[in-house]
Amino acid sequence: MTGRRPVSTYRLQLGAYLTFDDAADLTAALAGRGVSDLYLSPILAAAPGSTHGYDVVDHTRISDVLGGRDGFERLVASARQHDLGIIVDVVPNHMAVPTPASHNRQLWSLLEHGPDSPVASWFDVDFADDAQVLMPILGQRVGAAMAAGEITVRYVDEPENRISPDRPVLCYYEHRFPIRAGTENLPLAEMLQRQHYRLAYWRVADEELNYRRFFDVGSLVAVRVERPEVFEATHALIFELMDAGLVDGLRIDHPDGLADPREYLQRLHERTGGAWTVAEKILEPDEGIPQDWLVAGTTGYDAAWRVNQVLVDPAGAAPLGALMSELASDGVGTLPAVVSEAKREIATGSLYAEVHRLATLLAQLCDDDVRLRDHTLRAITDCVTELVVACDRYRAYVVPGSPLAAADAELVESWSAEAAQHLEPERLETLEVVTDLVLGREVGSAGRQHEARRDEVIIRFQQVCGAVMAKGVEDTAFYRWTHLTSLCEVGGNPHRFAVGPDALHAWASRTQLHHPLTMTAASTHDAKRGEDVRARIGVLSEFGETWVDHVHALREATERSRPGDLDGRTENLLWQTLAGTWTETGPISAERLTGYLVKAAREAKQWTTWTGPDDARESALGDFVTDLLSSDSVHELMSAWVERTREPVRAATLAAKAVQLTLPGVADVYQGTEITTVALVDPDNRRAVDHAHISTMLDRLDEGANPHDLATEKLRLTTAVLRLRRRRPEAFVGSGAGYHPLPTSTTHAVAFARTDHDRAVAITVVTRLSVVLRTIGGWGEHTVVLPEGQWRDVVTGQAVDGGSVPLVSLLSESPVAVLERADISDDEAPNEQPVP
Repeated sequence: MTGRRPVSTYRLQLGAYLTFDDAADLTAALAGRGVSDLYLSPILAAAPGSTHGYDVVDHTRISDVLGGRDGFERLVASARQHDLGIIVDVVPNHMAVPTPASHNRQLWSLLEHGPDSPVASWFDVDFADDAQVLMPILGQRVGAAMAAGEITVRYVDEPENRISPDRPVLCYYEHRFPIRAGTENLPLAEMLQRQHYRLAYWRVADEELNYRRFFDVGSLVAVRVERPEVFEATHALIFELMDAGLVDGLRIDHPDGLADPREYLQRLHERTGGAWTVAEKILEPDEGIPQDWLVAGTTGYDAAWRVNQVLVDPAGAAPLGALMSELASDGVGTLPAVVSEAKREIATGSLYAEVHRLATLLAQLCDDDVRLRDHTLRAITDCVTELVVACDRYRAYVVPGSPLAAADAELVESWSAEAAQHLEPERLETLEVVTDLVLGREVGSAGRQHEARRDEVIIRFQQVCGAVMAKGVEDTAFYRWTHLTSLCEVGGNPHRFAVGPDALHAWASRTQLHHPLTMTAASTHDAKRGEDVRARIGVLSEFGETWVDHVHALREATERSRPGDLDGRTENLLWQTLAGTWTETGPISAERLTGYLVKAAREAKQWTTWTGPDDARESALGDFVTDLLSSDSVHELMSAWVERTREPVRAATLAAKAVQLTLPGVADVYQGTEITTVALVDPDNRRAVDHAHISTMLDRLDEGANPHDLATEKLRLTTAVLRLRRRRPEAFVGSGAGYHPLPTSTTHAVAFARTDHDRAVAITVVTRLSVVLRTIGGWGEHTVVLPEGQWRDVVTGQAVDGGSVPLVSLLSESPVAVLERADISDDEAPNEQPVP
């Protein structure tokens, strides 16, 4: 990697409530907190009303809503004054299908001119047999919409939508579409038939969509960035900003959706001169970043779940599992079945169009080859469905025209073996053909291995696998599984209830060796629960039977108001969410809690869904939440629970933050999480942050005030560690940085050193499973062996000598200790500070 090396990033969710100028006003404060780089959500022009920026409509413009090019340059100038780098989020996989469509000029051209559009190559659209691009935006079937006069031809003057009155447009409420030249004066029915697009009832999208989209989101159309002209056009502005020194690094959104992620990242690496780049890659526990990806690492999901689960007590699995079985009828060990069921529902439901499109392509290949002609579309569809259900990760990485890697072949063959268990014997021969075709092997008549359509099968299969994985697992199964809900996070691993210190050390050591500049994260804009909510829920594992009794008491207190048809999974989620969000100041509002539970239930897709909401039961759930939050009995029970878990929650919250900030990689802080926060899934976790309040709190701490609650204690720890990282970057991101586990005499402590050329510079020691530790009498004679030398606690200033140190003395005031070598001066430390 060349150029600037970030030391720690601070994620800012830009929008109308946080513009470039607003962010510029924060640069001094964030630099003072120890941050080295600003990590910005997408900055390009997005769809009207966008709240996140991932729905890009124009790659040539910086968002006017955020402040435009001038505002961005003002932000960068302010950042440079405080030695802050700039990392931007890049979205290569898709663009928005905005309302109206005129905001996306490339899409507008495609709709107007079809395959003759000069930008037709941008989009992954099937124009075979004069097919029309499906636009599933109608609230009812097209015949009914026409009869109701909802579809009209009009001349409109809407400069805000980039539409002038010189030509008519097709209108459907707020939607606008271009009209193919020469068809303006045709009768409406004939005119609709002559367009390059087809207006359709929104439910048609799940069955007949003929363009690739982002998962099952019809308003996000996939972009064929594998084509050089598309790559250059969609990245030209980003490259210009980098060449001008305004951007230092990149975060790449969802690379697994691309035709060839390796080629894309290689192109990006070459074009940016090897700038620091991380990819939003979700890894399974036994999966690593592909070795041929030219990236610094991931965006940190792999670090987040390990930090979380090293603080989970495995002894809690049995009692929490029994409670899940009692309420939700799910047994421990049945998660694989829940996942398979959810993926199959997605493959045959909301992503049926993608599966069908792949199966149809395979069937066409077979039909064109006399040796394969007897493999029918129905048989192929069955096999494709079971194959994508069996896929246990986002994708393989088979590249058309390249030698088939043994690892990829073995992986896909293992999915095929699993799929075979769910198919009739008559289908197995077809499954073998499908497996060979998606692996690019020669099958059928000789000499046809590298045909364009066969190459397309290879690519499309892998893209469908990722979509089914994302929607089936993280957006469905993880909302159904309630064993310990803090485990069901984006990129998480609820298949393992807990991990031990040795597992964390092994992963960290591998990461330091292979991807030392990866990102570590605790909270993200996509998180289902913020880090502090997860910590509080994780503490339930330390109380096991006590939590079960507590839930029984809550159920008894709310028996009269609890709906008789309340879904068991939703109820178990409710109680754990209550534990995760109820703090010393009380619960979150009924509106926030209800909104979260309804969203979770719709994602679970069992008793209510986004496409078919059960209004009556959702309303009853909201009434129940309102009743229980106004119940004196519930308040008494939850207040007692908060008091009972105060110290374990403190230990888990601070330990998670200390470990995340000092593991190998570039440490990210999601906006506002330097203090404790109560955040659930978006949009709850994207609310505006009161930075002025945080700065006031920090000023008091810097002046010598002691923390008065967990929020200020976390703030003091976070800023102390970020400042340490910025002071000693050589130990964290330097060329000689290292990671070394430290010996402890108990598994209730996790300890490791960060080194520079094998000399320890910083040490982290944290408490884990404090409830059991307290039960056995505390630290007793247990020790940690520190490297020789003099050390200083970066939070308290306490001096510590190296060697065998009693944990009772090291952790007497706090459940965590982060130490800095005291016998090395700033002059002696290698200077590897980032270069603006």
